[in-house]
Amino acid sequence: MESGMKFSNPEISSITPSVVSFYGRNHAVLSGSNLSDVIRVRIQADMDCNPQESPVWNNTGVKLTFHIPSADNKGVVKVCVLLPDGSCHGNATITYRSSPSCTHIVPSSTWISGKRNITLTGSHLEFVEGVTHSHAPQEVRLPRDRTNQSLTYDTPAAEKGIPTSTVFLKVANETLACLPMTYYPEPEFTNFTSTRTGDDVRITIQKKADKLEMTVADLKVWGVEEEKQHPCIMETKETSNETDFFICEIKTTANANFQQLMIKYGDKTVTLNISSSFNLYLMLLVLLLIPCIIVALVIVYRSQQNTLTAKMNKRMEALELDIRNDIRQGFVDLQTENADLMENVGAIPFLDYKHFASRIFFPESESLMTSFIKDIGQDVVKVQLDECCQGLSRLIQDQRFLTSMVHALEEQKSFTIKDKCALASLLTVALHNNLSYLTEVMEALLKALMQQSSNAQPKLLLRRTESIVEKLLTNWMSVCLYGFLRESVGQHLFLMVSALTQQTAKGPVDCVTEKALYTLSEDWLLWQAQDFSSLKLKVLFAVGSEGEVSEPLEVNALSCDSVEQVKEKILSTFKAKFGFPYNSPLRDIRIEYENGGSFVTLEEVDASSEVIGEVTMLNTLKHYQVPDGATIKVLSKKTHPPLSPQGSLKDDENFSGKYFHLIDPDVDEDQRKNPERKKLKLKEVHLTKLLSTKARGTKAAENDITLLSDSKVAVHSFVENLFRSIWGISHSRAPHAVKYFFDFLDSQADNMKITDPDVLHIWKTNSLPLRFWVNIMKNPQFVFDMEKTPQLDSCLSVIAQAFMDSFSLSETQLGKNAPTNKLLYAKDIPKFKQEVEAYYKLIRDQSPITDSEFKEFLQEESKKHENEFNEAAALRELYRFIQRYFTEIKEKLDQNGAPAELTEQLHHVKKSFDGLKSCSWN
Repeated sequence: MESGMKFSNPEISSITPSVVSFYGRNHAVLSGSNLSDVIRVRIQADMDCNPQESPVWNNTGVKLTFHIPSADNKGVVKVCVLLPDGSCHGNATITYRSSPSCTHIVPSSTWISGKRNITLTGSHLEFVEGVTHSHAPQEVRLPRDRTNQSLTYDTPAAEKGIPTSTVFLKVANETLACLPMTYYPEPEFTNFTSTRTGDDVRITIQKKADKLEMTVADLKVWGVEEEKQHPCIMETKETSNETDFFICEIKTTANANFQQLMIKYGDKTVTLNISSSFNLYLMLLVLLLIPCIIVALVIVYRSQQNTLTAKMNKRMEALELDIRNDIRQGFVDLQTENADLMENVGAIPFLDYKHFASRIFFPESESLMTSFIKDIGQDVVKVQLDECCQGLSRLIQDQRFLTSMVHALEEQKSFTIKDKCALASLLTVALHNNLSYLTEVMEALLKALMQQSSNAQPKLLLRRTESIVEKLLTNWMSVCLYGFLRESVGQHLFLMVSALTQQTAKGPVDCVTEKALYTLSEDWLLWQAQDFSSLKLKVLFAVGSEGEVSEPLEVNALSCDSVEQVKEKILSTFKAKFGFPYNSPLRDIRIEYENGGSFVTLEEVDASSEVIGEVTMLNTLKHYQVPDGATIKVLSKKTHPPLSPQGSLKDDENFSGKYFHLIDPDVDEDQRKNPERKKLKLKEVHLTKLLSTKARGTKAAENDITLLSDSKVAVHSFVENLFRSIWGISHSRAPHAVKYFFDFLDSQADNMKITDPDVLHIWKTNSLPLRFWVNIMKNPQFVFDMEKTPQLDSCLSVIAQAFMDSFSLSETQLGKNAPTNKLLYAKDIPKFKQEVEAYYKLIRDQSPITDSEFKEFLQEESKKHENEFNEAAALRELYRFIQRYFTEIKEKLDQNGAPAELTEQLHHVKKSFDGLKSCSWN
């Protein structure tokens, strides 16, 4: 603060503007007297302990300039001017109001050269200091004719290629988005005519129709007579046949003859000359010549077309003959394959219930999967440990405790989705002997989840597995539908999987990339298929160490198969033939080829292997020149060790970089660099291959997809049978669990006042087809004792997608860029959708299942599979979560008003488990 100086007391007479938006105002003017010593302007609201101060400039003693700062709220603030001694004088006010907003822009388009007059309408537009466009943010246009609800300004120019530009309002230091402005090319004026009426001349200007929506207000027109310019008063605009006509009138111009007009729009002026008679003659001549040229072109085209048609007819006759032969052979092959598949139905390798359930419960943890299955020797458990587990078992049998625990754990950020799924599966195992209680808990948790979802997007309910109850529902469906799966669906699923596996094996499969010639998936298509032939091999198995061999086993292979693929087909055929696997795994066997009385060892790579650069080609049967009907001997490496031991090449971490099979490394690299070019080039062949897998077509059918789709083939029939076994209702009754749960969803929708039928359809689809059947369909290894290859997995994903599309409410729009998996079943989906709709209606119309009937069903399921799981192990794992979040669970119990006995029981369980110092679970 300065001392020893006296300052005249300043006075404030006015502030311009005194009403601003809460963004403030730049360059406000304060008027008054004795302002020379003012150094800042203070702005302070009532009850504001931190006033804002703004520096001043252009101080003349009676006027000064300052910035009005922004404010957080609307209202009136006090203003005073600050002297160097810290005193503040004056008692003016500034009113803060809402920020500007715009609702309409007229017109909404302009020409590239700019300067079109635009009117913005909205609210509080008097606060706008400038208008800018997104393509020219530095070019600020000052508004004109501002009011509270409208302002006008001129558009800036733009470069070609800018279709739209966003209009922004500048308010103080803020830039507010308004609406988009579309830029179009300049208007094109083509001609004009003049008509004299007395001393006046009526001018009609022709302009090509465009999207600018020009009005008479946008134009200024002058008639040019020698060097004189006569203004033309704009009157009206008319539109006809894609031409705009602007009509204006030039007053009192006796004997004037106008051959030229000056037209001004925006900031641009163009001249327009009247059309001469020569131009009209030229136009008529062109119009006469055009039909003659068209007739000549048609004659030439028809001549070439007739020649081409004759050639195509000859080729089509030859092609049809080949197709008839191939279809005849394909039908024979199809019947043979169907017969082979049906013969194997009796040997479906179903997993027993406990192994099926454990794979559903713990799909990503093999250790947990095996630890909860009760095998021989696991019935004897320590008595002390039993007491701990029994205490915890009694505790989770209390619904208030269990639901409180679930809600407490789900509120913890450190409790991951993986933890949620594990906890749900542990509860399923621990409560498996009391499925009725587990169902009650699941319903209570689902009701709570629905209340959360109903506030946002009810259609998203049960779409994913992101909560404990969603995983619990998956497990519950699996438990309740296992009997239906095995009795009604399992055979159809196994036949479809077998048909897919058999179809894939008919064509080449690249051993390195796992891509196959016959597949349903675009991503797994082997587009670079080499010529190959089918081989029937006589396979002998070495018995003992003295050279004895078994009876020959016939194995189908391909000339392009690698050595490891031949081994896989031998072991697969052995298991299918005898019902049990060979006594040595694939990595412990070697094969030899009998050639001229001696046996040649077949190896993946040897000295004769082809090498391209640094990449080695895997040896094939064709490489070893193995003929059809050749004899192959299988030996165990343990009893018949090879001279040069060779482990599995796939154990090499850089296997795909060091070796190749059917795809040349240079072509594979080219495909990675130019995936779009390669895909376009092979699109037709690719789609045919995909349809070939769906329709069991032959090689000739690649040239005619119509004939291919007409053939009745195996894989598609198996897919249809599988789908209909799932949504078919035997004896007009759906499985108990499906009917019960769908009725539960119906009742919850009624309670929540949900009237949209689409919501219920989506709930049911998310809870049964998406949550259970798709999981089974994509993972047949959960149901059968089998391995899922990458090729099989890709085909199952396509079929599962078609299955879910059948339940979709939206209509799929298929274009030229549609995914091929959508195209494969495009014609089948509408029919499937009708069947699904009928399926849901039958369930809805079915008489309700009583609580006692369903409880009896659950008790039977529990009793049927009792003592198949190690409940003690599940309880021990469950306690780990309780131990980790003990405090949070206890707090949740207190929040829910749990009785003191329940809390004491929880402490007792903790004390019992903590007392086990040497238990295996710890």
